[in-house]
Amino acid sequence: MKVRIGGQAVMEGVMMKNEDRYAVSVRKPDGEIETKTERYTSISDRYPVLKLPVLRGVVNFAESMVVGMKTLTYSADFIEDGEEEPSRLEQWLNRHFSEKWEGVLMGGIVVLSFAIAIGLFMVLPYFLSNIFEGFGMSRPAVLLLEGLIRVGIFLGYIILISKMNDIKRVFMYHGAEHKTINCLEAGEELTPENVMKYSRLHKRCGTSFLFFVMIISIIFFFFIRVDTVWLKVALRLLLVPVIAGVSYEFIRLAGNSDNPVITALSKPGLCLQLLTTKEPDESMIEVAIRSVEGVFDWKTYLEKERKNRE
Repeated sequence: MKVRIGGQAVMEGVMMKNEDRYAVSVRKPDGEIETKTERYTSISDRYPVLKLPVLRGVVNFAESMVVGMKTLTYSADFIEDGEEEPSRLEQWLNRHFSEKWEGVLMGGIVVLSFAIAIGLFMVLPYFLSNIFEGFGMSRPAVLLLEGLIRVGIFLGYIILISKMNDIKRVFMYHGAEHKTINCLEAGEELTPENVMKYSRLHKRCGTSFLFFVMIISIIFFFFIRVDTVWLKVALRLLLVPVIAGVSYEFIRLAGNSDNPVITALSKPGLCLQLLTTKEPDESMIEVAIRSVEGVFDWKTYLEKERKNRE
């Protein structure tokens, strides 16, 4: 049974998205669970051409970043409410930025985050690997080294941030998100006891997506045959949306297929999720279930499935 629900861990909570709705549930400092449900109209609904393969992956990636940053900010507000008074900068922003400007500011943060990620994971590995070309290393070997450096930086980044206490808890909520979706896809009722039995790994995880971006980039960059440094960098940047689109198509295929070959190709991404997910406790599972319930009537759905099987 495949249910087209995806999600994301946030600060002390989980966001779940189903079609044009998403819900973010957060465990507040007082122990209560707060759930906020909103609609999100994709740009592909206005321009159907963007629903074509590869293009839909680019759109999904960009929109996931926007929704993800928005829900992360929402969840962080609950944590900040129980801490010290806002700083002078925060007070100034609250006074001078309306809700409209908050959206512009959020967009700026997303663009800046994307630019830093591109520089760190795409451009930096090129310059580091290019050093070895001057020592007589063949071009194919340099390209392979570039890919290995890219994966190494990615793994190092994940391992580094996983040492932070706040991130450890986010990774636990990440595990809760996956377990809940796996339980629902298996056709079981969403109770903490049922959910806890399932794996914290999932084929359609964003971690797997990013891993395949790293791997597929090696293949794409192999065909860049130009000598000018600035042109090599420019082509790498221009190919990022295409690489993201192709990676999305593979993750989409993996999430809908039990083919042994596809399953085998998914293994490295699943192994990487051992770093980005941790085993949650039942209180975190409760938050993930509440988030699902904000966008999906799982009880009615499971009842219909049972009747169809009878």
